[in-house]
Amino acid sequence: MSIKLEAAQAMIEKARAHAVAIGVPMNIAVVDGGGHLVAFARMDGSILGSIEIALAKAKTSVLFNGPSENLWEFCRPGGPAPATEYTNGGLIPYAGGLPVHDDNDTLIGAIGISGGMPVQDGEVARIAFGKEAR
Repeated sequence: MSIKLEAAQAMIEKARAHAVAIGVPMNIAVVDGGGHLVAFARMDGSILGSIEIALAKAKTSVLFNGPSENLWEFCRPGGPAPATEYTNGGLIPYAGGLPVHDDNDTLIGAIGISGGMPVQDGEVARIAFGKEAR
């Protein structure tokens, strides 16, 4: 099973609305369970270099079935698997990527957000799921 376009677009709209509210233009990517793009939004004024970062955060979340920032514990200097971020065509170990699961807890996709500071990207990603910012 894979995330449906309608669900992906709804997540993008929630993320976009929150990015507008905090005044940070973002790039927002939603991928399916295989890491392939389903929907994307590049807000006016967003950083062009963040397009690929948003996609990589979503891909990181799918491949490791968790928040993109969780990868940092493995690939950080002195961590158990340094340089892991250079595998799989490039991964991003910073906040902004979250996996999407269906009602049976099956991985069906992920969202990746980039354009602000990692804490802002993570906040916008959580809002896309309807979760309050921490």
